[in-house]
Amino acid sequence: MKKILAPLVAAVSLAALLMTPLAAMAQAYPVKPIIIVNPFGAGGALDQLARNLAQKMTESMGQNVLVENRTGAGGNIGADFVAKSAPDGYILVMGSSATHGINPSLYGTRMPFDAIKDFTPVSVSVVQKNVLVVNAAVPANSVKELIALGKAQPGKLSFGSAGTGTSQHLSGELFKSLAGIDMIHIPYKGSAAAMTDLLGGQITMSFVDIPTAITHIKAGKLRALAVTSAQPSPALPDVLPLAQQGLATFDLKAWYGVLAPANTPRAIVLKLNAEITKALTSPDLRDKLLGMGMEPIALTPEQSGVYISAEIDRWAQVIRLSGARID
Repeated sequence: MKKILAPLVAAVSLAALLMTPLAAMAQAYPVKPIIIVNPFGAGGALDQLARNLAQKMTESMGQNVLVENRTGAGGNIGADFVAKSAPDGYILVMGSSATHGINPSLYGTRMPFDAIKDFTPVSVSVVQKNVLVVNAAVPANSVKELIALGKAQPGKLSFGSAGTGTSQHLSGELFKSLAGIDMIHIPYKGSAAAMTDLLGGQITMSFVDIPTAITHIKAGKLRALAVTSAQPSPALPDVLPLAQQGLATFDLKAWYGVLAPANTPRAIVLKLNAEITKALTSPDLRDKLLGMGMEPIALTPEQSGVYISAEIDRWAQVIRLSGARID
C-alpha cells in the first residue's frame, strides 16, 4: 500500500509546491504600482471614471494605482497592449462598450485581440447614457427641428464622436438610419477633443457622454435635445429620450469596466473586484458618478463575463441595422 501511495503523495506535494508561488503572489498583491490603461483620450467619461477609481483604490490598497492613456483605433490599441501584457494584475484596461462590445463586430477580422478569450473580466463598473447635444448657434431646439434641418441640408450636418466604433459613433449612425438623414461622422481621439470642436462650432452635434457635456449644457454653451437611452438620465431629468421624440426603437447606452489579461490568478481578480466594488459603493464616489450621469453597477467577475458576451451580441445587431463600417 505504501508503494502505491508514495507516488500519489509525491504528485500532490509537487502540485502544492507549484501552486505556492501563485498563492503567495496573490496574497502579497500588490507590491508595486498598478496601471489602468485608458484606451481613449484624457478628459472624457472613461478617463474620469478611471482616475476616480484609481484614487480610491490607491487610498484603500496602500499602493499607487495609475492611469495611462494609450489611444487609437477605437480603443483597440490600448486594449491590445493589455491583452498582451503579463497576467499578474499590474496592467489592467478600462474596457467599454466600444472595445468589448462594438469593435468585435465593427472591425471583424481586423481585430488585434479576442474580446472574450484574451481577457479576464474584473468588474463591469458603470452604465452611462449619452446625450445628443448641438452647438448653441445651431437653429434647432428639438429633435424634430434637427431632423428637418438635416433633410433640408443633406450631407451638411456633422457629428463628432470619441472615435470610430464608440457608442457615440454608433448612436450617430443609428440616428442617421432611423431619421433618414445624411450626416458626416468626424471621429476624434476621445470625447474631450470632440467637445472642443463642438463648442467652437466646427461640428454640428455630438452624441456625447453626459459627464463630458453636462457642464457646458448647464452653462448654456450647448443645447441638449435628447438622451440615447429609453429612459431619462437622473443627471438630466428634463431631457427626453430619443425614443419619446419620434424614434421609438432608439435605446443605446454605454458601459465601462475593468478587465485584466487572460489567465490572471483568480485570487488577484477577486481582490481587484472587491476594491472596485468598495470604491463604487462609497457614498462620495457614488454620488459624484450619479451627478455626472454614470450609474454604478459593480458586477462580479462572473456577472461581468456574461454581461460582456451579451453586449457583443447586442451591438452586432445595432451595427447591422445602422450600416456602420470601418473604411
